[in-house]
Amino acid sequence: EAARCPDVVVAQIDPKKLRKKQTVNISISGCQPAPEGYSPTLKWQQQQVAHFSAVRQSLNKRRNHWRSQLFFQSLNLDEEGWKKFCLGERVYSETDALSDNENLGIDYIKVGFPPLLSIVSRMNQATVTSVLEYLVSWFGEKKFTPELGRWLYALLACLEKPLLPEAHSLIRQLARRCSEVRVLEENRNEEQISALNLIICLVSRYFDQRDLADEPS
Repeated sequence: EAARCPDVVVAQIDPKKLRKKQTVNISISGCQPAPEGYSPTLKWQQQQVAHFSAVRQSLNKRRNHWRSQLFFQSLNLDEEGWKKFCLGERVYSETDALSDNENLGIDYIKVGFPPLLSIVSRMNQATVTSVLEYLVSWFGEKKFTPELGRWLYALLACLEKPLLPEAHSLIRQLARRCSEVRVLEENRNEEQISALNLIICLVSRYFDQRDLADEPS
């Protein structure tokens, strides 16, 4: 059967179809511009990049020490487990209810574990990318919270350069989502606006995604 097949096959195309107007879908890959008064200054962005670079260097110096410890060595969670671990049951379940034992100390199950150095230092790049993907996916449908912001910052600090293609796509998606949430912020919550600006700044200026950068105010 293979021997009977011709070596070259020419497709029969109706040229009339090519003359018709065709629909082209164009996706916007950049961030939404910051509303008036929300855009950070260039000096502020440069300061944040310098501080972030120092944090990454400090993290790298301490990583070998924490990798030799047994703490959290067996931490192996699925997507839902990581979301609850990072964000806490309260944010994950979207409830503000307080328990009667709230004054007995911090309940990390409810409020989420912070991105301690002893935790993030033990995460390899595959885990860092996976957890970042879980949280970016969560953020795509949920509101921004301090717990989420802390973990996003820590995971960005753990990403190694040059970025893997998956990480490259994730941080761009993250910056775009931050710009969308910023546009919808009507109460001018300066703390939240600053956090969103910070993530956009780091993605665009530290990780060289300059087309996503905010224009200095």
